[in-house]
Amino acid sequence: MPPNLKNIIVVLLAVMLVSSCERGPRREVLNGATMGTTWSVIYRSPNTDGKGISPEDLQVLIETELVAINQALSTYIPDSEISRLNRAAGETPVVLSPRLTKVLNAAFAIGEKTEGAYDVTVGPLIELWGFGAQFRESEPPSNADIHSAMASVGAHRLSLDASASTLSRPAGVAVDLSSIAKGYAVDQLHELLLAQGIVDSLVEIGGELRASGERPEGGPWRLAVESPDPSRARFIEALSVSNAAVATSGDYRNYFEYEGRRYSHLVDPRTGYPVAHELVSVTVIAGHCMVADAWATALLVLGLDGAIELAESEGLAAHFVSRGEEGLEVHYTELFDAYRQNTQTKEEPTG
Repeated sequence: MPPNLKNIIVVLLAVMLVSSCERGPRREVLNGATMGTTWSVIYRSPNTDGKGISPEDLQVLIETELVAINQALSTYIPDSEISRLNRAAGETPVVLSPRLTKVLNAAFAIGEKTEGAYDVTVGPLIELWGFGAQFRESEPPSNADIHSAMASVGAHRLSLDASASTLSRPAGVAVDLSSIAKGYAVDQLHELLLAQGIVDSLVEIGGELRASGERPEGGPWRLAVESPDPSRARFIEALSVSNAAVATSGDYRNYFEYEGRRYSHLVDPRTGYPVAHELVSVTVIAGHCMVADAWATALLVLGLDGAIELAESEGLAAHFVSRGEEGLEVHYTELFDAYRQNTQTKEEPTG
């Protein structure tokens, strides 16, 4: 989880990230910073009779939970659990916390279903191409360097025993959960709110969202998928969501150009090279944000045809934006259609 905005790839907007939302009856808005980005929570307050948690106390609980999540999953914290795991002696089983076990188990499952297109060991390639924590000039690495980095990539080299909560890994193979951690954190905040009796809420971290119940004013949450071409339209899809999580991955914000060629931040762990296909962004709606987060990244790596085929076979509600001969083209699975609003409306999402 980077300490800056450089690696944010999810671009789904909700209510313009709460900045345009005004408090209404029983509506509360909390926000802050975490994971190199921002978080926000909009909710219908149950505290109408002087009972229930106050916004101030809820803010403290949320920030405490986010610190705990970072302490487990952030590779940018030297003494975090995942940093210590990556420093452990090779091949030695390391006992994991329930938190880390849960996230790794979900990541491995999606990696297997994509036959390696989603891989939490891709970090060395991300760094090599200049999209990681260490800045490098915007110039492609050599084939030899790519080949060398590939020796440390491959989740199949890891051995996770979820029942025993242990992980074994060869020396030099590191785990990076930045492609799933924000989604997990959104789910955890959702659970935290439910524990406080808050059933109507919208939780957002870096554009990853989970909507619960209804808007404070009534009705489902109204969200929007940002257009990859803002010069033509601000949003490319309007959504109506309740009791579901939404995540988007896009290749159009973080890239560099060299000798007339565009290199995306999204590196295919199977080849060692940035993806180079017509698929621009993927939005996934699922029951849990952790799942939606990882699937959005995985499908974007696969490319349009492979992504649509896998999304349909896995029963995913997925939305795809691709580059066509005449501009951007929109595709979506049958399950996604149920969440779409009238895209011709001029009304912007209001949360």
